[in-house]
Amino acid sequence: MSELITPQGRYAVAAILFDKDGTLLQFVSLWGSWGECLLERFTKDMKQRGLQIPEEQLPALMGTIHNAQGSITDYDRNGPLAMGTMRDLYAILSWQGYLQGLSWAESMELVHQCRLEADVMLEEKRPVHSLPGLHRFLDECVSAGIPLAVVTADETDAAEKHLQWLGIRHYFSEVIGTDLVDQGKPFPDMVQLACERLAVEPAHTAVIGDTNGDMRMAKAAGVQVAIGITENEDTIALTHILPDADLIVRSYAELSIEVTSL
Repeated sequence: MSELITPQGRYAVAAILFDKDGTLLQFVSLWGSWGECLLERFTKDMKQRGLQIPEEQLPALMGTIHNAQGSITDYDRNGPLAMGTMRDLYAILSWQGYLQGLSWAESMELVHQCRLEADVMLEEKRPVHSLPGLHRFLDECVSAGIPLAVVTADETDAAEKHLQWLGIRHYFSEVIGTDLVDQGKPFPDMVQLACERLAVEPAHTAVIGDTNGDMRMAKAAGVQVAIGITENEDTIALTHILPDADLIVRSYAELSIEVTSL
């Protein structure tokens, strides 16, 4: 048996499940780049059709925070880009095109083309960076024999690819994307499927994530502990962002594994 050691106590765990974006890899480096490309192409193509979405409305579309130059610098941990599926994001943009006067079919086709361009950009640049201390923690988990899995709102194929880019795919026994279940976050389906495949009970499992959707998913599945991870230093903000977390850490430096028995 192994124990997960946290700032607020020790937990005997049979498995650990991780969200992907914002938990394993830095969210803005990947999805900020993708979101900027998607929005830039979308607004450009809308203008070519004589239609325009006010710039001040763009951050609200996907829950992003922009600087004066329009670059995405942060994100709403409980917004569409952080918690939604790809279908959710495409529906949001398609709805904007429809509101501006496009037919629903035209709007969906436009968003599809914008998505393809953003995906090509990601393939070329591969802007992925792991969170500080992640590799050390994953190594400890593997050395202790703790099975690991990823449960992500992303699609499984895309998640597999991002983990490969980051060089950490080999750590995980399972990768569960939202396309493998009936209901994604905050519903328990992904945790339940991951635990079924790992042959462990949710009650003996820890979930680590960066959004309250991760925490609610974990609680709905009945896991032992739901851990929020965020670099935010504002205690009040943390309470607002992750109200359902059992505990919150600011980096993997606050987590470790100890083998208590064989």
